[in-house]
Amino acid sequence: MIQIKTDKEIQTMQEGAEILSAILSKVSKAVKPGITTKQLDELAASLVAKAGAKPSFLGYNGYPAVLCTSVNNVVVHGIPSDYALKPGDIVGLDLGILYKGFHTDMAATVPVGEISFENQRLLRATKKALKLAITKAKVGNTFGDIGNTIQRYIEDQGFSVVRDLCGHGVGKDLHEDPQILNYGKRHTGEAIKPGMVFCLEPMINTGGWEIELMADKWGYSTKDKLPSAHFEHVIAITSDGKTKVLTKFD
Repeated sequence: MIQIKTDKEIQTMQEGAEILSAILSKVSKAVKPGITTKQLDELAASLVAKAGAKPSFLGYNGYPAVLCTSVNNVVVHGIPSDYALKPGDIVGLDLGILYKGFHTDMAATVPVGEISFENQRLLRATKKALKLAITKAKVGNTFGDIGNTIQRYIEDQGFSVVRDLCGHGVGKDLHEDPQILNYGKRHTGEAIKPGMVFCLEPMINTGGWEIELMADKWGYSTKDKLPSAHFEHVIAITSDGKTKVLTKFD
């Protein structure tokens, strides 16, 4: 069942989203050759605590870190480690916080130094797919309209859409209904209504869409080991039917 939020609850989530956006911005700016993904996680943990929030991911179904750090061919849920980032890498940073009883969740894929032209294209296309998806996130449309828009744009760019993972509702629980596919047919799925709050998160692969669970049982890698990118925003539909993007990229 999709949980409908009041405008007051959406305002509380907006406050949390602003804190989350500021934290992810600081973590993103710390990305540089030589820093380890574990150091990025430690920075995120410190900033979350300093903000008076709690990490959403730490301990969630046993997840061992505050931040997800997904490098190159890792699509999502990469566990921070002693891996030192190298020039040319791309790293997906995914972070969630719990603030005043509500979760917010966002992600961005960040270049490490100079990256290849193809990886630049991948990041630009994934970010634009999210932007296009947001234009469809409005009363009168369905979640199928969102998925169809992402899929058509991404495939026109020569990339592919991950099919085994999806966006989701968010609120008092980190993952709520509905599940929001990044592909599909127009006019299918749940209708978008006032009071809905959800995460849109295109996960886009350079090569094929197939993914596989990694040995640590958390990270998902592209099956063909080619790079993948991930961007995510929290979207709210207010009681008067307006669309608000609660998170923001710096």
